[in-house]
Amino acid sequence: MAKSSKQKTSANSGSTIALNKKARHEYTLEDRLEAGLALEGWEVKSLRAGRVQMVDSYILLKNGEAFLFGALITALPTASTHINPDPRRTRKLLMHRDEIDKLIGAVERKGYSLIPTAMYWRKGRAKLEIALAKGKKEHDKRATLKDRDWQRDRQRILKHG
Repeated sequence: MAKSSKQKTSANSGSTIALNKKARHEYTLEDRLEAGLALEGWEVKSLRAGRVQMVDSYILLKNGEAFLFGALITALPTASTHINPDPRRTRKLLMHRDEIDKLIGAVERKGYSLIPTAMYWRKGRAKLEIALAKGKKEHDKRATLKDRDWQRDRQRILKHG
């Protein structure tokens, strides 16, 4: 019985592949959705090794489909010799039609952007968390930093008396 609980906790802690921390600073994140990724074999191996960066990535909607642009998945040196891996290739996102239609409406009419916020494993499959986001102005970013610093100082004051 104890083994199964240990296995569950270790699987949950290691399920995150990559986070896009810059997204929370640059954008106001509102609605979040989960999407699957259409990947090649070498990409899955690289994800398992943690060789992915999503800093400057974004999502575009074309012809009723969603695509991930700008995500960098670097190939392992042991990748097959008969393929030429492209680390920045465009990857298709796998989503339901009603989810894509909802996103199209928000992006085209309301002026939102689609930003990937996290990549993780769910039931052995790579998933991407995407968020509807609005860009922050410079003064909004400063206000966010000021609030975060104040919360940290307040906690420190309350802890030490």
